[in-house]
Amino acid sequence: MRKIMCVAGARPNFMKVGPIMHALRATPGLQSVLVHTGQHYDLAMSEVFFDELRIHRPDRSLNVGSGSHAVQTAQVMLAIEPVIAEVRPDVVVVVGDVNSTLAAALVAAKLGVSLAHVEAGLRSFDRTMPEEINRVLTDQIATLLFTTERGAQANLAREGIAVERVRFVGNVMIDSLRACLSRAVPARKTLAAAGRAAVVEAPEGFALLTLHRPSNVDDPKTLGDLLETIRLVSEMLPVVFPMHPRTAQRIANAGLDAVFAGSRIVRLEPVGYLAMLGLMRDARLVFTDSGGVQEETTGLGVPCLTLRDNTERPITIEEGTNELVGRDRELILVKTRDVLATGGKTGRVPELWDGRSAERIAAHLAESPS
Repeated sequence: MRKIMCVAGARPNFMKVGPIMHALRATPGLQSVLVHTGQHYDLAMSEVFFDELRIHRPDRSLNVGSGSHAVQTAQVMLAIEPVIAEVRPDVVVVVGDVNSTLAAALVAAKLGVSLAHVEAGLRSFDRTMPEEINRVLTDQIATLLFTTERGAQANLAREGIAVERVRFVGNVMIDSLRACLSRAVPARKTLAAAGRAAVVEAPEGFALLTLHRPSNVDDPKTLGDLLETIRLVSEMLPVVFPMHPRTAQRIANAGLDAVFAGSRIVRLEPVGYLAMLGLMRDARLVFTDSGGVQEETTGLGVPCLTLRDNTERPITIEEGTNELVGRDRELILVKTRDVLATGGKTGRVPELWDGRSAERIAAHLAESPS
């Protein structure tokens, strides 16, 4: 039996780890161990996902909590080292690009344990993004690199990573999306529970907004300008805004709550995966700065306007429904009018985004000698 340790810690990780854990348990010759670092530790941002994605509870929980990037990375390293030493896995699997990903990768590499990175090779080419640093460093020390799109291979080759270490497997986020779509909570139900059922009755439909990137929310002026743009969008159609706790705190600290007064922006508490999936599916268009949401909207065929100047998911633009608009107010308003007038950008589901990526990952882990 080959022992595979999967490490997750933040909300985006759970949708990726869920199908991998299911596939590992269904593959003969593999034994799985799930470690939850606790990088996201409140119920809405973490625990609810285990129930909704039908993942068994973690075998180990590290409970590291919040902190600066340095503190959080260091805390995960300190907490996970004795766990890896005790469990002695054959392979440590890390997913995505959060601090837990890099921390677990560094410890595994230093302990001489084979490391597999899921979502390898994605690049925004923006080194001011902490996630970009995490991606690049994790890929450099990984033994096996699983990619979601063929373009990632070229990125890895430019960085000197041998092709023999790379496997194109598709996108595990889409595995979760396809597996859970029939159980998605309708937007009507989510909004009714918040006392805002009338939003879904708007003849023009509604837009969905997610916002959490430091480049968008940490500077009060930038955040204020962006919220004012969204307020103008809401004059065309209601905007549903499930608010990340960090974003909510930044809005409060900057005194920007007044932007919502009299607008058609509907503030919600953070929602679970099934509710978010329903909101995305039922939305007329989506505004986001999240990489995962760019992928999910492409998988759903819903127009997406990404509030960034770059993306590490270029395939969502090249083949999917995504467009980059940055924080350009006029461009955002023009694109919104276009969606309302024409339906917006259409696309197709990329290669191997077929709901079976985790099966391919498990098969490679079962056969790999490393």
